[in-house]
Amino acid sequence: MKQAVRVAEAQEIILHAVQPSGVEKIALLSALRRVMAEDVVASRHIPPHDNSAMDGYAVLHRDVADAASERPARLQVVEVLPAGKMPRQPLQPGTAVKIMTGAALPEGADTVVQIEHTNGSDTSVDIYQAPKAGSNLRRRGEDIGVGDCIVPQHTLLRPADLGVLASIGKAQVLVYQQPRVAILATGDEIADLGDVDLTDKIINSNSYTLAGQVTEAGGTPILLGVAQDTREEISQRIASGLQADVLITSGGVSAGDFDYVRECLDAAGFDCRFLTVAVRPGSPITFGMVREVPVFSLPGNPVASMVTFELFVRPALLKMTGHTSFFRSPQQAILQDTVRKRQGVRTFLRGILQPQDQGLATVTTTGPQGSGILRSMSLANCLIDIPEETQIVQPGETVQVVPL
Repeated sequence: MKQAVRVAEAQEIILHAVQPSGVEKIALLSALRRVMAEDVVASRHIPPHDNSAMDGYAVLHRDVADAASERPARLQVVEVLPAGKMPRQPLQPGTAVKIMTGAALPEGADTVVQIEHTNGSDTSVDIYQAPKAGSNLRRRGEDIGVGDCIVPQHTLLRPADLGVLASIGKAQVLVYQQPRVAILATGDEIADLGDVDLTDKIINSNSYTLAGQVTEAGGTPILLGVAQDTREEISQRIASGLQADVLITSGGVSAGDFDYVRECLDAAGFDCRFLTVAVRPGSPITFGMVREVPVFSLPGNPVASMVTFELFVRPALLKMTGHTSFFRSPQQAILQDTVRKRQGVRTFLRGILQPQDQGLATVTTTGPQGSGILRSMSLANCLIDIPEETQIVQPGETVQVVPL
Protein backbone atom coordinates (compact mmCIF):
# COMPACT_ATOMS: atom_id res chain seq x y z
CA MET A 1 0.00 0.00 0.00
CA LYS A 2 1.22 3.48 -0.83
CA GLN A 3 2.41 5.66 2.02
CA ALA A 4 -0.13 8.13 3.39
CA VAL A 5 0.21 11.61 1.96
CA ARG A 6 0.18 14.73 4.10
CA VAL A 7 -2.91 16.94 4.33
CA ALA A 8 -1.47 19.83 2.31
CA GLU A 9 -0.21 17.46 -0.38
CA ALA A 10 -3.60 15.79 -0.66
CA GLN A 11 -5.30 19.18 -0.97
CA GLU A 12 -2.87 20.21 -3.69
CA ILE A 13 -3.50 16.98 -5.63
CA ILE A 14 -7.27 17.51 -5.46
CA LEU A 15 -7.20 21.16 -6.48
CA HIS A 16 -4.92 20.36 -9.40
CA ALA A 17 -7.35 17.68 -10.60
CA VAL A 18 -10.63 19.63 -10.47
CA GLN A 19 -11.61 22.55 -12.66
CA PRO A 20 -14.35 25.19 -12.49
CA SER A 21 -17.71 23.98 -13.71
CA GLY A 22 -19.48 25.37 -16.74
CA VAL A 23 -21.43 28.62 -16.65
CA GLU A 24 -25.11 29.45 -16.94
CA LYS A 25 -27.26 32.56 -17.20
CA ILE A 26 -29.84 32.87 -14.44
CA ALA A 27 -32.36 35.42 -13.22
CA LEU A 28 -30.92 38.02 -10.86
CA LEU A 29 -33.39 37.06 -8.13
CA SER A 30 -31.93 33.52 -8.11
CA ALA A 31 -28.30 34.64 -7.99
CA LEU A 32 -27.74 35.17 -4.26
CA ARG A 33 -24.57 33.36 -3.12
CA ARG A 34 -23.74 32.29 -6.66
CA VAL A 35 -20.33 33.15 -8.13
CA MET A 36 -20.05 35.53 -11.07
CA ALA A 37 -18.54 34.07 -14.24
CA GLU A 38 -17.96 37.43 -15.93
CA ASP A 39 -16.93 40.99 -15.20
CA VAL A 40 -19.99 43.25 -15.19
CA VAL A 41 -19.23 46.69 -16.62
CA ALA A 42 -21.67 49.56 -16.17
CA SER A 43 -23.27 50.95 -19.32
CA ARG A 44 -24.89 53.89 -17.51
CA HIS A 45 -24.15 56.39 -14.79
CA ILE A 46 -25.70 55.92 -11.34
CA PRO A 47 -27.25 58.30 -10.57
CA PRO A 48 -27.97 59.24 -14.21
CA HIS A 49 -28.27 62.99 -13.38
CA ASP A 50 -27.17 65.39 -10.70
CA ASN A 51 -30.05 65.17 -8.22
CA SER A 52 -31.21 66.35 -4.84
CA ALA A 53 -30.34 64.44 -1.68
CA MET A 54 -33.00 66.37 0.28
CA ASP A 55 -36.51 67.77 0.01
CA GLY A 56 -35.87 71.49 -0.35
CA TYR A 57 -34.99 74.19 -2.87
CA ALA A 58 -32.44 74.07 -5.67
CA VAL A 59 -30.64 77.42 -5.78
CA LEU A 60 -27.55 79.26 -6.92
CA HIS A 61 -25.45 79.49 -3.76
CA ARG A 62 -24.50 83.10 -4.35
CA ASP A 63 -28.21 84.03 -4.05
CA VAL A 64 -28.45 82.63 -0.51
CA ALA A 65 -24.90 82.93 0.84
CA ASP A 66 -25.84 85.68 3.32
CA ALA A 67 -29.23 84.27 4.37
CA ALA A 68 -30.01 84.32 8.08
CA SER A 69 -33.10 84.07 10.25
CA GLU A 70 -33.17 87.84 10.81
CA ARG A 71 -32.59 88.62 7.09
CA PRO A 72 -33.85 85.72 4.96
CA ALA A 73 -33.10 85.50 1.26
CA ARG A 74 -36.30 85.65 -0.78
CA LEU A 75 -36.38 83.90 -4.16
CA GLN A 76 -39.09 83.33 -6.76
CA VAL A 77 -40.10 79.67 -7.10
CA VAL A 78 -40.34 78.90 -10.82
CA GLU A 79 -41.05 75.17 -10.72
CA VAL A 80 -41.92 72.30 -8.41
CA LEU A 81 -39.97 69.13 -9.23
CA PRO A 82 -41.02 65.73 -7.89
CA ALA A 83 -38.68 62.76 -8.31
CA GLY A 84 -38.87 61.37 -11.82
CA LYS A 85 -39.73 64.67 -13.50
CA MET A 86 -37.06 66.54 -15.49
CA PRO A 87 -36.63 70.33 -15.06
CA ARG A 88 -38.07 72.49 -17.83
CA GLN A 89 -35.32 75.11 -18.01
CA PRO A 90 -31.97 76.21 -16.52
CA LEU A 91 -32.09 78.01 -13.17
CA GLN A 92 -31.77 81.79 -13.39
CA PRO A 93 -30.33 84.13 -10.71
CA GLY A 94 -32.89 85.17 -8.10
CA THR A 95 -35.03 82.06 -8.61
CA ALA A 96 -35.36 78.67 -6.98
CA VAL A 97 -36.92 75.31 -7.81
CA LYS A 98 -38.81 73.45 -5.11
CA ILE A 99 -37.34 69.96 -5.40
CA MET A 100 -37.96 66.55 -3.88
CA THR A 101 -35.36 63.94 -2.91
CA GLY A 102 -34.06 62.17 -6.02
CA ALA A 103 -35.31 64.74 -8.53
CA ALA A 104 -32.88 65.90 -11.21
CA LEU A 105 -31.28 69.29 -10.59
CA PRO A 106 -31.99 72.07 -13.04
CA GLU A 107 -28.98 73.23 -15.02
CA GLY A 108 -27.05 75.90 -13.13
CA ALA A 109 -28.22 74.92 -9.62
CA ASP A 110 -25.26 74.26 -7.36
CA THR A 111 -26.85 73.82 -3.90
CA VAL A 112 -30.00 72.49 -2.30
CA VAL A 113 -31.39 74.19 0.80
CA GLN A 114 -33.27 71.68 2.93
CA ILE A 115 -36.91 72.53 3.41
CA GLU A 116 -36.57 72.83 7.21
CA HIS A 117 -34.55 76.05 6.69
CA THR A 118 -37.26 77.74 4.60
CA ASN A 119 -40.93 78.74 4.79
CA GLY A 120 -41.82 75.93 2.38
CA SER A 121 -43.77 78.04 -0.12
CA ASP A 122 -44.54 76.97 -3.73
CA THR A 123 -44.48 80.50 -5.17
CA SER A 124 -41.75 82.43 -3.40
CA VAL A 125 -39.50 81.13 -0.69
CA ASP A 126 -37.77 82.72 2.29
CA ILE A 127 -34.49 80.99 3.12
CA TYR A 128 -33.36 81.42 6.72
CA GLN A 129 -30.11 79.45 6.71
CA ALA A 130 -27.66 78.84 3.89
CA PRO A 131 -25.77 75.54 3.67
CA LYS A 132 -22.29 75.37 2.23
CA ALA A 133 -22.03 75.57 -1.55
CA GLY A 134 -22.61 72.16 -3.11
CA SER A 135 -24.57 70.81 -0.13
CA ASN A 136 -27.31 68.18 -0.39
CA LEU A 137 -26.48 67.07 -3.93
CA ARG A 138 -25.82 63.70 -5.49
CA ARG A 139 -23.58 64.08 -8.51
CA ARG A 140 -24.11 62.20 -11.78
CA GLY A 141 -22.11 58.97 -11.69
CA GLU A 142 -20.91 59.41 -8.08
CA ASP A 143 -22.03 55.84 -7.28
CA ILE A 144 -21.29 54.16 -10.62
CA GLY A 145 -19.75 55.59 -13.77
CA VAL A 146 -20.05 54.29 -17.31
CA GLY A 147 -17.24 51.77 -17.86
CA ASP A 148 -16.79 50.92 -14.17
CA CYS A 149 -16.37 47.22 -13.41
CA ILE A 150 -19.00 47.01 -10.71
CA VAL A 151 -18.98 43.25 -10.03
CA PRO A 152 -15.80 41.39 -11.02
CA GLN A 153 -15.67 37.77 -12.11
CA HIS A 154 -15.42 35.30 -9.17
CA THR A 155 -17.46 37.56 -6.87
CA LEU A 156 -19.69 35.66 -4.45
CA LEU A 157 -22.94 37.57 -4.85
CA ARG A 158 -24.36 39.17 -1.70
CA PRO A 159 -27.63 41.11 -1.33
CA ALA A 160 -25.85 44.45 -1.97
CA ASP A 161 -24.36 43.06 -5.19
CA LEU A 162 -27.84 42.11 -6.42
CA GLY A 163 -28.95 45.69 -5.82
CA VAL A 164 -25.96 47.12 -7.69
CA LEU A 165 -26.63 44.81 -10.64
CA ALA A 166 -30.30 45.75 -10.65
CA SER A 167 -29.40 49.45 -10.63
CA ILE A 168 -27.75 49.13 -14.05
CA GLY A 169 -30.60 47.04 -15.45
CA LYS A 170 -28.93 43.64 -15.24
CA ALA A 171 -31.92 41.26 -15.07
CA GLN A 172 -29.84 38.12 -15.75
CA VAL A 173 -26.28 37.26 -14.78
CA LEU A 174 -23.72 34.73 -15.91
CA VAL A 175 -22.63 32.51 -13.00
CA TYR A 176 -20.69 29.30 -12.50
CA GLN A 177 -22.83 26.20 -12.40
CA GLN A 178 -23.41 24.40 -9.14
CA PRO A 179 -21.92 20.90 -9.37
CA ARG A 180 -24.29 17.99 -8.85
CA VAL A 181 -22.79 15.89 -6.08
CA ALA A 182 -23.94 12.28 -5.73
CA ILE A 183 -23.71 10.88 -2.18
CA LEU A 184 -23.64 7.11 -1.61
CA ALA A 185 -23.64 5.43 1.80
CA THR A 186 -22.69 1.76 2.02
CA GLY A 187 -22.98 -1.02 4.57
CA ASP A 188 -25.32 -3.86 5.58
CA GLU A 189 -25.45 -2.34 9.05
CA ILE A 190 -26.81 0.98 7.76
CA ALA A 191 -30.53 1.75 7.46
CA ASP A 192 -31.95 4.86 5.81
CA LEU A 193 -34.66 7.14 7.12
CA GLY A 194 -38.01 5.62 6.29
CA ASP A 195 -36.82 2.00 6.28
CA VAL A 196 -39.32 -0.30 7.94
CA ASP A 197 -36.97 -2.32 10.12
CA LEU A 198 -34.48 -0.19 12.05
CA THR A 199 -33.83 -2.85 14.71
CA ASP A 200 -30.12 -3.38 15.32
CA LYS A 201 -29.29 -0.95 12.52
CA ILE A 202 -27.27 2.26 12.43
CA ILE A 203 -29.41 5.00 10.91
CA ASN A 204 -27.75 6.70 7.98
CA SER A 205 -26.66 10.13 9.20
CA ASN A 206 -23.67 10.62 6.92
CA SER A 207 -25.71 11.23 3.78
CA TYR A 208 -27.58 14.04 5.52
CA THR A 209 -24.57 15.76 7.06
CA LEU A 210 -22.75 15.48 3.73
CA ALA A 211 -25.78 16.85 1.87
CA GLY A 212 -25.76 19.85 4.20
CA GLN A 213 -22.04 20.36 3.68
CA VAL A 214 -22.43 20.09 -0.10
CA THR A 215 -25.21 22.68 -0.09
CA GLU A 216 -23.19 25.02 2.12
CA ALA A 217 -20.23 24.72 -0.29
CA GLY A 218 -22.39 25.65 -3.27
CA GLY A 219 -23.17 22.22 -4.71
CA THR A 220 -26.43 20.40 -5.31
CA PRO A 221 -26.62 17.12 -3.36
CA ILE A 222 -28.12 13.99 -4.90
CA LEU A 223 -28.73 11.23 -2.35
CA LEU A 224 -28.25 7.72 -3.75
CA GLY A 225 -29.41 6.02 -0.57
CA VAL A 226 -27.66 3.11 1.15
CA ALA A 227 -26.02 0.31 -0.85
CA GLN A 228 -25.75 -3.08 0.79
CA ASP A 229 -22.34 -4.79 0.89
CA THR A 230 -22.51 -6.63 -2.40
CA ARG A 231 -20.42 -6.00 -5.49
CA GLU A 232 -23.49 -5.88 -7.69
CA GLU A 233 -25.40 -3.27 -5.71
CA ILE A 234 -22.39 -1.06 -5.03
CA SER A 235 -21.39 -1.19 -8.70
CA GLN A 236 -24.90 -0.19 -9.79
CA ARG A 237 -25.03 2.74 -7.37
CA ILE A 238 -21.54 3.91 -8.35
CA ALA A 239 -22.53 3.81 -12.03
CA SER A 240 -25.52 5.98 -11.20
CA GLY A 241 -23.39 8.37 -9.13
CA LEU A 242 -20.92 8.82 -11.97
CA GLN A 243 -23.66 10.54 -13.95
CA ALA A 244 -23.24 13.48 -11.55
CA ASP A 245 -20.37 16.01 -11.53
CA VAL A 246 -18.85 14.64 -8.29
CA LEU A 247 -19.27 11.33 -6.48
CA ILE A 248 -18.85 10.91 -2.72
CA THR A 249 -18.99 7.48 -1.13
CA SER A 250 -19.20 7.02 2.63
CA GLY A 251 -17.95 3.83 4.23
CA GLY A 252 -16.62 0.63 2.71
CA VAL A 253 -13.07 1.91 2.18
CA SER A 254 -11.24 -0.07 4.87
CA ALA A 255 -9.59 -3.45 4.46
CA GLY A 256 -12.52 -5.61 5.60
CA ASP A 257 -13.69 -8.68 3.70
CA PHE A 258 -16.91 -6.97 2.60
CA ASP A 259 -15.58 -3.49 1.83
CA TYR A 260 -16.11 -3.48 -1.93
CA VAL A 261 -16.11 0.23 -2.74
CA ARG A 262 -12.51 0.42 -3.97
CA GLU A 263 -12.88 -2.77 -5.97
CA CYS A 264 -16.03 -1.47 -7.66
CA LEU A 265 -14.45 1.92 -8.35
CA ASP A 266 -11.47 0.23 -9.98
CA ALA A 267 -13.85 -1.73 -12.19
CA ALA A 268 -15.43 1.58 -13.26
CA GLY A 269 -12.04 2.95 -14.39
CA PHE A 270 -10.93 4.70 -11.22
CA ASP A 271 -7.64 6.65 -11.55
CA CYS A 272 -6.49 6.74 -7.92
CA ARG A 273 -4.49 9.81 -6.90
CA PHE A 274 -4.01 8.83 -3.24
CA LEU A 275 -5.28 6.10 -0.92
CA THR A 276 -4.76 7.45 2.59
CA VAL A 277 -3.84 10.71 4.29
CA ALA A 278 -1.81 11.24 7.47
CA VAL A 279 -4.75 12.82 9.27
CA ARG A 280 -7.03 12.09 12.21
CA PRO A 281 -9.88 11.62 12.08
CA GLY A 282 -10.29 10.24 8.58
CA SER A 283 -7.05 8.60 7.49
CA PRO A 284 -8.70 6.10 5.09
CA ILE A 285 -9.82 8.72 2.56
CA THR A 286 -9.28 7.96 -1.11
CA PHE A 287 -9.40 10.40 -4.03
CA GLY A 288 -9.25 9.87 -7.75
CA MET A 289 -10.99 10.44 -11.05
CA VAL A 290 -13.29 8.34 -13.18
CA ARG A 291 -12.87 10.09 -16.50
CA GLU A 292 -13.81 13.73 -15.69
CA VAL A 293 -15.66 12.96 -12.45
CA PRO A 294 -13.83 13.53 -9.13
CA VAL A 295 -14.51 10.69 -6.69
CA PHE A 296 -14.04 10.97 -2.93
CA SER A 297 -14.29 7.83 -0.82
CA LEU A 298 -14.75 9.06 2.73
CA PRO A 299 -14.64 7.03 5.94
CA GLY A 300 -17.90 5.73 7.38
CA ASN A 301 -17.40 7.10 10.89
CA PRO A 302 -19.60 10.22 11.09
CA VAL A 303 -17.00 12.66 12.41
CA ALA A 304 -14.30 11.37 10.08
CA SER A 305 -16.71 11.77 7.18
CA MET A 306 -17.48 15.40 8.08
CA VAL A 307 -13.89 16.40 8.83
CA THR A 308 -12.52 14.89 5.62
CA PHE A 309 -15.26 16.65 3.66
CA GLU A 310 -14.23 19.94 5.27
CA LEU A 311 -10.55 19.40 4.52
CA PHE A 312 -10.70 17.86 1.05
CA VAL A 313 -14.12 17.97 -0.63
CA ARG A 314 -15.16 21.51 0.29
CA PRO A 315 -12.09 23.14 -1.33
CA ALA A 316 -12.75 21.16 -4.51
CA LEU A 317 -16.37 22.28 -4.65
CA LEU A 318 -15.37 25.90 -4.05
CA LYS A 319 -12.99 25.73 -7.01
CA MET A 320 -15.64 24.10 -9.17
CA THR A 321 -18.15 26.83 -8.32
CA GLY A 322 -15.79 29.63 -9.35
CA HIS A 323 -14.20 30.69 -6.08
CA THR A 324 -10.55 31.68 -6.00
CA SER A 325 -10.07 31.19 -2.24
CA PHE A 326 -10.61 27.62 -1.10
CA PHE A 327 -9.82 27.43 2.61
CA ARG A 328 -11.22 29.01 5.74
CA SER A 329 -9.03 31.59 7.43
CA PRO A 330 -7.29 30.12 10.52
CA GLN A 331 -6.71 32.07 13.70
CA GLN A 332 -4.80 31.69 16.95
CA ALA A 333 -6.36 30.77 20.30
CA ILE A 334 -5.26 29.77 23.79
CA LEU A 335 -5.95 26.10 24.51
CA GLN A 336 -7.72 25.31 27.78
CA ASP A 337 -7.26 21.51 27.74
CA THR A 338 -4.40 19.03 27.68
CA VAL A 339 -4.19 17.36 24.26
CA ARG A 340 -2.17 14.25 23.44
CA LYS A 341 -1.85 12.75 19.99
CA ARG A 342 0.25 10.39 17.89
CA GLN A 343 3.31 11.91 16.27
CA GLY A 344 3.38 12.03 12.48
CA VAL A 345 -0.36 12.53 12.03
CA ARG A 346 -2.02 15.93 11.67
CA THR A 347 -5.00 15.95 14.01
CA PHE A 348 -8.16 18.01 13.93
CA LEU A 349 -10.05 18.17 17.22
CA ARG A 350 -13.54 19.54 17.61
CA GLY A 351 -13.42 22.74 19.59
CA ILE A 352 -15.48 25.55 21.09
CA LEU A 353 -13.92 28.92 20.33
CA GLN A 354 -14.63 31.75 22.77
CA PRO A 355 -13.68 35.34 21.80
CA GLN A 356 -12.22 37.46 24.58
CA ASP A 357 -12.54 41.21 25.16
CA GLN A 358 -8.77 41.52 25.14
CA GLY A 359 -6.08 39.25 23.73
CA LEU A 360 -6.45 35.95 21.96
CA ALA A 361 -9.62 33.90 22.00
CA THR A 362 -9.70 30.72 24.07
CA VAL A 363 -10.62 27.27 22.83
CA THR A 364 -11.68 24.05 24.56
CA THR A 365 -12.38 20.65 23.10
CA THR A 366 -15.98 19.48 22.95
CA GLY A 367 -15.12 16.49 25.13
CA PRO A 368 -14.45 12.91 23.94
CA GLN A 369 -12.99 13.00 20.43
CA GLY A 370 -13.94 9.58 19.06
CA SER A 371 -14.61 9.64 15.31
CA GLY A 372 -18.06 8.17 15.86
CA ILE A 373 -19.24 10.91 18.26
CA LEU A 374 -21.25 12.99 15.80
CA ARG A 375 -22.58 15.33 18.46
CA SER A 376 -19.05 16.63 18.93
CA MET A 377 -19.40 18.22 15.48
CA SER A 378 -22.78 19.66 16.40
CA LEU A 379 -21.28 21.26 19.52
CA ALA A 380 -18.15 22.54 17.77
CA ASN A 381 -17.68 25.92 16.15
CA CYS A 382 -14.09 25.25 15.10
CA LEU A 383 -11.47 22.59 14.46
CA ILE A 384 -8.28 22.66 16.53
CA ASP A 385 -5.41 21.97 14.14
CA ILE A 386 -2.53 20.11 15.83
CA PRO A 387 0.56 19.65 13.59
CA GLU A 388 2.08 16.26 12.68
CA GLU A 389 5.20 16.62 14.84
CA THR A 390 3.36 17.67 18.01
CA GLN A 391 2.57 14.99 20.60
CA ILE A 392 1.23 17.01 23.51
CA VAL A 393 -0.19 20.50 23.98
CA GLN A 394 -0.64 21.90 27.47
CA PRO A 395 -3.30 24.35 28.72
CA GLY A 396 -2.21 27.94 28.08
CA GLU A 397 -0.35 27.13 24.85
CA THR A 398 -1.30 28.83 21.60
CA VAL A 399 -2.88 26.65 18.93
CA GLN A 400 -4.23 27.24 15.45
CA VAL A 401 -7.96 26.86 14.98
CA VAL A 402 -10.16 26.79 11.88
CA PRO A 403 -13.49 28.52 12.60
CA LEU A 404 -16.48 26.68 11.14
